[in-house]
Amino acid sequence: MANKNHYEGIVTVQRHIIEQQKLHPEATGAFTGVLDGIVLATKIIESQVRRAGLVDIIGAVGEVNVQGEIVQKLDRFANQAIIRSLGYRTSVGIIASEEDNEPRIIHPRTADARYIVLFDPLDGSSNIDVNISVGTIFSVLRIKDPDWDKDPVKALLQKGIEQQAAGYVIYGSSTLLAYTTGHGVHTFTLDPDIGAYVLREENVRMPENGKTYSVNEAYSGTFADGYRRYLEWTKQEKYSLRYIGTLVADFHRTLLRGGVFLYPPTKKDPSGKLRMLYEASPMAFLAEQAGGMATDGKVRILEKQPTKLHDRTPLIVGGRDEVQRVMNFVRE
Repeated sequence: MANKNHYEGIVTVQRHIIEQQKLHPEATGAFTGVLDGIVLATKIIESQVRRAGLVDIIGAVGEVNVQGEIVQKLDRFANQAIIRSLGYRTSVGIIASEEDNEPRIIHPRTADARYIVLFDPLDGSSNIDVNISVGTIFSVLRIKDPDWDKDPVKALLQKGIEQQAAGYVIYGSSTLLAYTTGHGVHTFTLDPDIGAYVLREENVRMPENGKTYSVNEAYSGTFADGYRRYLEWTKQEKYSLRYIGTLVADFHRTLLRGGVFLYPPTKKDPSGKLRMLYEASPMAFLAEQAGGMATDGKVRILEKQPTKLHDRTPLIVGGRDEVQRVMNFVRE
């Protein structure tokens, strides 16, 4: 058993969220409740990820989701865990999952229902059976349309700059949570002894540069010329390639060590592959809050206006110097 003194003065994510709430005197606590529901869901998901291989939770369920991807058992479990955890929060009006065709109205129009939660329940789920890190990504928007329950899709098609919060959890060698409410990026590690996320680092800053690039280079033959020239340049400059294939893991490494993550448009996917609302916008919000930069190769990700629930986008995200360098090649 851990020493009692070990836990004196620790800051849990719940305590930290409450402290962040104090920055907004008008806050009622409803927003804190939304984040608390997300935190609870990730603990439930973590418990099953940790047991993968011990219980029947690995493998496909024989279905294909709206993204055209094979649904894994853990995908379905993670999706339901978040839906159920948020279902008890009356401040949540709409939720939308990468796994579902349409958004769900959780609580019909009431004075309490004021937030929208979007999420990728299990990013990188195809990696779970080979014991590679997977994760959860989330984004929180405010309901602005007074008739939101008549057209929930319209209500959630907001630019990334409208996000009230965003974050992710990595289920890896340790379980780590990172989140922002627009006042810096803060990270927490799940302590299994007490079942709580404990503060790891406040106000994380992404290095402006770093000689590491992350991209699925197997597709480089289908990239535009500017991206291919950049990749040739990285080899001349002795950059290191690091690519995991789970967005949260690749992003987290970039957040801590700098460099750049790229998912360019290809001939097959000229509009990009990553989901705007569930992946690119949350990561762009986190990157900018940590001093980094995120673009689709032409415009700032947070300024893009989504037009569909499952819109996709290219993504270049990382340290400011490294992203700008990629942009210089693309513009040429």
